[in-house]
Amino acid sequence: QVQLAESGGGLVQAGGSLRLSCKVSGNSLSRYTVAWFRQAPGKEREFVAAWFRNNNRMYYTDSVKDRFTVFKDTGKNTVDLQMVNLKSEDTAVYTCAAGTPILSSFRLPQQYRTWGQGAQVTVSS
Repeated sequence: QVQLAESGGGLVQAGGSLRLSCKVSGNSLSRYTVAWFRQAPGKEREFVAAWFRNNNRMYYTDSVKDRFTVFKDTGKNTVDLQMVNLKSEDTAVYTCAAGTPILSSFRLPQQYRTWGQGAQVTVSS
């Protein structure tokens, strides 16, 4: 059974950088699409970025394009989210998820069966 463990996160000033890491265990990373979602207080969970297994491409929500980058390391079984030029509106709990969604639905959280524990990212202005 696949499990996800996150590391990273923390408090940073606006304009700063953070890196989150999602370690996949119990099965090969190559069997899953791995996505990052975030949820701010009082808001719904939203899609941030993903490595889509079927075409080996990275996808990003518009608000983080050119600031966030997904790095996949098959040898380490990790999918990292590098975040630069952070803004106060990026403050949220970030969670990685693994699943086998199709291309038309990989941005939907209900397409993922396995979730990490979440990591708090706080950006102070």
